[in-house]
Amino acid sequence: MVDKFLEAGFTYFDTAWAYAGSEEAIKEALVDRYPREKFQLATKNAAWINCKTREEAISQFDVSLERTGAGYFDFYLLHNLGELRTKFFDDFDMWNFVLEKKKEGKIKHVGFSFHSTPEELEEILKKHPEMEFVQLQVNYADWENPAIKSKECYEIARKYNKPVIIMEPVKGGMLANPPDKVKEYFKSKDKNASFASWAIKFAASLDGVITVLSGMSNIKQMNDNISYMRNFTKLSKEEQEIIDNAQKILATIPLINCTTCNYCAKVCPMKIGISGSFTALNYLTLYKDKKAAKHQEQWLVTSHG
Repeated sequence: MVDKFLEAGFTYFDTAWAYAGSEEAIKEALVDRYPREKFQLATKNAAWINCKTREEAISQFDVSLERTGAGYFDFYLLHNLGELRTKFFDDFDMWNFVLEKKKEGKIKHVGFSFHSTPEELEEILKKHPEMEFVQLQVNYADWENPAIKSKECYEIARKYNKPVIIMEPVKGGMLANPPDKVKEYFKSKDKNASFASWAIKFAASLDGVITVLSGMSNIKQMNDNISYMRNFTKLSKEEQEIIDNAQKILATIPLINCTTCNYCAKVCPMKIGISGSFTALNYLTLYKDKKAAKHQEQWLVTSHG
């Protein structure tokens, strides 16, 4: 997969300290096999995972360098800002740490990935204009989703002139297998186009996008991706209208319209993770994917106490 990707002219690889085994894998599959100038490598610092001191937080950087053998990182991200996680990066002054590493030539570009509200994103960008880019969850299903607010977060990033790296364009693979009504509609418009291609092209057509992390996991997906991204052109007006109509079809599927304000959870005597439970149920309703629904429940309810 690495060979095919590079042969097609693509260069950006994404990993993270927190993704078990991924940095070692990228060393074996990429770094040890190609000249350093042939690729761009991104990894991430998760200061909120098991770090009690600044030393523990910054040590993740050296661990990532050792695991990857990359020498430097083209893109280094503060990982998954938002909610209670941002405080760890503030308390450990990770903002200045990454700037120091940039001065040393160990990092070329500094930025952060983000999962929270547009309001919180704007607050971070106001405080940290030195950040060069933002990584956001963007896909056509979440574009107007009140729980994720992809469009609003994207617009905040552009308001502050920050280029965007897009994650989850196929929503963890679920838009490669969308609800039946959406499948039927897309096939009626182009029987040869994969469902994933509509999702990835939607994301890649947005202005100010550095790259789209499509999450390919086998050769078949790689070949499909390359087929429409090698000589990429933005969606035409007609194709954008098709996406718009697919979004309208999704909106007709009965869901729990929770805005995740969590006012109800704050006064719940049983301390139930209400909005997270609703999100998990909506995943199951839309995509018939119990594993993905359970993952959402675990992340949004169990892990958040």
